[in-house]
Amino acid sequence: MLRSAPALTLALFLGPIVAGLAGTALPAFGYLPALGGHAPSLDPFVRLFEQPGLGRGVALTILSGFAATLLSLAVAAGFCAAAYGTRSFARAQSFLAPLLATPHAALAIGFAFLVAPSGWIARLISPEISGWARPPDLASVNDPWGLALVAGLALKETPYLLLCLTAALGRSDVGRAVTLARTLGYGPFMAWAKIGLPRLYPSIRLPVYAVLAFGLSNVELALILGPTNPPTLAVTIVRWAADPHLDLFFPAAAAALLQLALVLGAIGAWRAGEIVLARAAARWRIAGARGRSPSPWAGLARGALAINFAVAAAALLVLALWSLAAAWRFPDDLPSAWTLANWTREGPRLAAPAGTTLALAALATLLAMALAVACLENESRRGVDGRRALWALYVPLLVPQVAFLIGAQALLVALGADGAFAALVWAHLIFVLPYVFLALAEPWRDFDPRYARAAACLGAGPTRVFFAIKLPMLLRPLLAAAAIGFAVSTALYLPTLFAGAGRWTTLTTEAVALASGGDRRVLAVYAFAQAALPLLVYGAALALPAWLHRNRRGMR
Repeated sequence: MLRSAPALTLALFLGPIVAGLAGTALPAFGYLPALGGHAPSLDPFVRLFEQPGLGRGVALTILSGFAATLLSLAVAAGFCAAAYGTRSFARAQSFLAPLLATPHAALAIGFAFLVAPSGWIARLISPEISGWARPPDLASVNDPWGLALVAGLALKETPYLLLCLTAALGRSDVGRAVTLARTLGYGPFMAWAKIGLPRLYPSIRLPVYAVLAFGLSNVELALILGPTNPPTLAVTIVRWAADPHLDLFFPAAAAALLQLALVLGAIGAWRAGEIVLARAAARWRIAGARGRSPSPWAGLARGALAINFAVAAAALLVLALWSLAAAWRFPDDLPSAWTLANWTREGPRLAAPAGTTLALAALATLLAMALAVACLENESRRGVDGRRALWALYVPLLVPQVAFLIGAQALLVALGADGAFAALVWAHLIFVLPYVFLALAEPWRDFDPRYARAAACLGAGPTRVFFAIKLPMLLRPLLAAAAIGFAVSTALYLPTLFAGAGRWTTLTTEAVALASGGDRRVLAVYAFAQAALPLLVYGAALALPAWLHRNRRGMR
């Protein structure tokens, strides 16, 4: 049974991607099996490149994706260099879980409430400082240069890369190498720049590529914060694919293949940049500059991460304020009247998408946990090193969602499974499984086998050892992985949109749909509920082991 787990897992989450890419490629060349199709042709690509604004949309996609990735990596790596081994580094790690649990859409909506012309920042400085008695005519959200989109992406991806860096630190001897460099007279920031980061970067290369791929192909943040005329390429694809005129489906599929080519080309360009930078920095690393004096870059990195955390916290706070506001007129700092009517009025309408979100996330997470545990236990019992297949886990994170979800939807239509709840769970499982597996792999592989041997010496079989010894001792990482999977499922937008065929609404799809509306109070209710659900699950995952092990020394 366990021996078949890896093959089954690969089939369940790589099979739909391969089939979806094939289903996208066929209509991209003029053939749609669900409708009988016609002779293959390049007409969809011709129509695609004739679309006005396509070039600018592609340019915005590339610039925003690269800018957000570079900014996120610079802040995360710079903070590690500036603060490793200090109290601020430990404090920063405690803030990572709430930020990572917050869905992209909720954080983007809160960020928009902050930086909009009538946002909270403008209210706090008006009218005494700014002199504004009414909202200024500024394009601070949906700006044509994509600056708000870059900031929103960096707001979410910087904590993720910082988490990846701290996890890589725990699996390496970089700390000792940096300490040795310090004893040779190198300053803390220079020691990290010359010794720490070059050793750590190979461990976070795949996460960086995943961040780049998401920055180039995300839809929900681009809909909320990105430029509108023209929008980014991914938004254009989704709009064409959802158009009631099926004729636009063919250029949408062609655009999806263009999106795939952009992401693959961007990853290739990033890799080439890594090689060039490594060769250029080789001479600098051995040049002898020790950087003993405090580096201004260290203070800048600390300040940038502090701003990131503060803006994220303020984004969640302003969502709560708007959800409780009865009246909040510009330029008042706070609502002039408070009420629970927003929640009581939207409660009945909120129940259905909240229930779907909860059921969908729970089922996808449970399936992902079962598959991940089966694969890892198979590794443990057979003595197989599964790290060689790590690249496979990143395939759903590196391939643009829109590139294969369009084809997957066409295949679901052909199979008559379009809009089925099982198909929706499967679509979420594709993205939940990699995060669950990555979160659980290291704790599972690091489990001391002597506990199992001691139990076996007492007559316990492998099954009893698994349930009575291994699972209870790994309860904390199991719950943490489940919380991560739940948060990932809660945040998914495109898989719900395509696999659900509009029949199933979640808090995410409702929040993104309402983001273009005018009532901030209603939008805040949905966005805050979307953010609160995974945060509650994270809290339960932290509290439950502490409560269960409250009487056990060393288990808290």
